[in-house]
Amino acid sequence: MALGMATGQVSLLSAHEAWAEQYQLEKARILEAIGAHILDIQHVGSTSIAGVPAKPILDILVGVEDFEGAAVCIARMEDIGYRYRGENGIPRRHYFVKGDPRTHHVHMVERDGNDWRITVLFRDFLKSHPDVANEYAEAKKRFALKHAQDQYAYQAEKDKVVERITERAMNSS
Repeated sequence: MALGMATGQVSLLSAHEAWAEQYQLEKARILEAIGAHILDIQHVGSTSIAGVPAKPILDILVGVEDFEGAAVCIARMEDIGYRYRGENGIPRRHYFVKGDPRTHHVHMVERDGNDWRITVLFRDFLKSHPDVANEYAEAKKRFALKHAQDQYAYQAEKDKVVERITERAMNSS
């Protein structure tokens, strides 16, 4: 299943097993480029969760020891086709995008930080609670229909659901 979606649009595709394979290929490229500078790499976002529809963009979480020290990775990520977007609204995150139309997002954060912990917790909670993953999938579908041409409105509504699910996950652990 091909990756890629034009900026500003919201279009969800049914979950596809090829996304895991595409993640593994990209993970290998990233590890080759910056593996000596990172602690961990994870497939996150809806493309990592079976049964959840997703925008056809891979979200990759890269864990580093320290935000400032990770600056050494910027040029190497650019060498393998990523564009650096700075923190892009999330403090202490190096954010990279790839593709036109967009195919990949890389979120580089401190491995011991709250952003890493919450992102992995959310993904793992959905993977282990299919009923909650289904609720999330249905909400995403409604929001995508309602906001097909407005990614910001889609994201704002989706963020509220993500916050509620994350709180449930935190209370269950």
